[in-house]
Amino acid sequence: MDTDSQHAREISGATALTAIFGDPVEHSMSPAMHNAAYAALGLDRRYVAFHVTPQHLAAALRAIAALGILGVNLTVPHKERAARIISEQSAEARILGAINCVINRRGILVGDNTDARGLERDLRSRKLDLSGRLVLVIGAGGAAAAAVLCAIRMRAATIAISNRTVSRAALLARRFAPMLRRRSRIEAHGLDALENAAILADAACVINATPMGLTTRRFAPLDYAATPRECLFYDLLYAAEPTAFLKPALGRARPAADGAGMLVGQGELAFELLNGKAPPPGVMEHALRARLGR
Repeated sequence: MDTDSQHAREISGATALTAIFGDPVEHSMSPAMHNAAYAALGLDRRYVAFHVTPQHLAAALRAIAALGILGVNLTVPHKERAARIISEQSAEARILGAINCVINRRGILVGDNTDARGLERDLRSRKLDLSGRLVLVIGAGGAAAAAVLCAIRMRAATIAISNRTVSRAALLARRFAPMLRRRSRIEAHGLDALENAAILADAACVINATPMGLTTRRFAPLDYAATPRECLFYDLLYAAEPTAFLKPALGRARPAADGAGMLVGQGELAFELLNGKAPPPGVMEHALRARLGR
């Protein structure tokens, strides 16, 4: 590295900071993506990762304004808790009941959520058409809520939510039912839906919005062969190798994608919120793929 490049990368008293709060946070790819965009734009800004435990989240959020941090991203397990702390929120954050991006606007913290938009951006980039089709969402937590909102926006005719606890799936279905278009429907099922040929035969996309395969070596029983050949299997998790959810799909010649594209999409949107300008096209994706060895 030459002297000028070395100097450009130094952190000084004038360097502005953005960050991510998580527990754990050491694995986060966000610093690599955001810092690559700062370097490409020549901005004297840095994105850092802070390990923030749940009991310290409120204090950490208050510190954003005190320290002059431009804003932060939030990851597990802080998104829902932050929505109960931050009063100023975007409509999207209120719909999802979760915040993944906190913007410091002259000392006032504003919460937003870019997860559903990030997922939609990635699915559309894959030319996936959900109009009039069925989407099966596995899970009933915050990630599943983002997937359901995305499916509604992409005009899915039927959204089937499959969760170990059916009552939680039903609660999520009731939350989003008022947003459905005419002749569309949302259904709640147990995990038995993953082996229900009647549901799977109409699926245009199956989305895993659970940590299954990350916290366990195996995924729940799922009849991959019952899905149409063009059905996309999409895991919100991402890893260097195909996840336990995606491996069987690939083995049956089904299209498959992990959450790396969603991470890039929501990250690009968050970058614009935090910095007031969009990152250069492709820079954040290239940085992520380099870290994943792709």
